[in-house]
Amino acid sequence: MRWSAAALLVIALVGCSGGGDEPAAAPIIPVTMPAFPDPGTTALEPGKAQALQNVLAKIVAFPDSPAGSRGATAAVVTDRWTWSGAAGKDIRGTALRPDTSMPVASITKTFIAAEVMLLAKAGKVDLDKPISTYVQHKLTANGATVRQHLSMTSGVLDFEGIDFAHLDTAIAAAPGRHWRLGEVLSFHSSKVGPPNSPFSYSNPSYELLGMLIEKVTAQPLATVLRRDLATPAGLKHAAFQDGEKPQAPAVQDDNESCGEPDGYLPCRAFASSIAAAGGLAADAPTVARWGYQLYGGRVLPAGLAGEMIKGDGEYGLGTMLFTLQFGLDTAYGHGGDMPDHSSMMVVIPAKKVSVALLVADGERHLDGAIVELTTALRPLLG
Repeated sequence: MRWSAAALLVIALVGCSGGGDEPAAAPIIPVTMPAFPDPGTTALEPGKAQALQNVLAKIVAFPDSPAGSRGATAAVVTDRWTWSGAAGKDIRGTALRPDTSMPVASITKTFIAAEVMLLAKAGKVDLDKPISTYVQHKLTANGATVRQHLSMTSGVLDFEGIDFAHLDTAIAAAPGRHWRLGEVLSFHSSKVGPPNSPFSYSNPSYELLGMLIEKVTAQPLATVLRRDLATPAGLKHAAFQDGEKPQAPAVQDDNESCGEPDGYLPCRAFASSIAAAGGLAADAPTVARWGYQLYGGRVLPAGLAGEMIKGDGEYGLGTMLFTLQFGLDTAYGHGGDMPDHSSMMVVIPAKKVSVALLVADGERHLDGAIVELTTALRPLLG
């Protein structure tokens, strides 16, 4: 679930949520962001696309290097054209296609943050009230606000290594079991700090935010995210596990805790245990489209998207902030990491372009490949 890179920040997405009788929320002061035009529908010419495909070929040419992988897929969405490609195989030897679904882990957090912003706009959630207003749990007792959980400054630290070890044991005992949202928090052993603590990456905060969404809407998380975000954004190949199953074609994992494939990625128990922090499965074109729609102010109003990228630290409200390391102005997005897969979504607003890269290995360093992709994009973007 956790992904480490350079700097971080946040953004969001669309719709209208219902349910719940929560206190009236304080108004959000929007930040102006330019809205993108409709995404392009024309495929990039094969001759021009070769430079992008060459980046994928380089990744799979060195599968054992920290920046390589046995298989990779990527996609680009611009206001004029789209491209997607694939190279290599998954861990079980099946050739990847551009539309192969993979678990994309913490990219899920952009959906959670977007939905919370919609609830705030509707007056159903106040970002500056304690999250305990909506969710009562031992991890919400310190008084940290909804906004602080979104920005990972709540004082709720990430799971420890021993927590993940205990979780793996529980998953291995029943890999096909459905885990209720927030059930994974029983494994959290870190001491909770004070609210407004320094930024510290926190998967538990996003599990709590998922619980908030279900409480306020009185609907399952997958139902809400599909209705309010995925459908308006035109995401047909995304699956919010375990409320939804990944669509074929999909990679197969080789996860010791999960055992044989069961139609979820990597299995139902694993996916549902991290549903709000990292349960999304999707293909590269879907991830790239989501980035374009989200950061382009096409699902969330541009003012809400701007609110989510505010901040002067490493993280905003669910989105990483990428600076000039990708060769093209300021960029926003998120990365993800699973035992057998790594992913990154990067959007460069000044160029109206969204890039997704998914690889069939965990804990891979994708920064270099993203730099190569954006460098190859420069002459194509004008």
